[in-house]
Amino acid sequence: MALFKRREAGKPGEWYYCLKHGTVEEGPECRAADRLGPYATREEAAHAMETARERNEEWENDPRWKDAPRGEDPPDA
Repeated sequence: MALFKRREAGKPGEWYYCLKHGTVEEGPECRAADRLGPYATREEAAHAMETARERNEEWENDPRWKDAPRGEDPPDA
């Protein structure tokens, strides 16, 4: 018995951004490792890379993390 059910087709209204092809698709057409989503709208999926870039920047600059900023050595402990 499989632990996860494989879903062959996406639901209408679920939008994904395919990293491999650089395209927006309704329902997952490409494999999960190659896509971002689901998004509620086609427009949100079209801006997936911009959204990811903004989130990465926020996380990198989050003061709650103790990591050194990119390109800097961590402080001596």
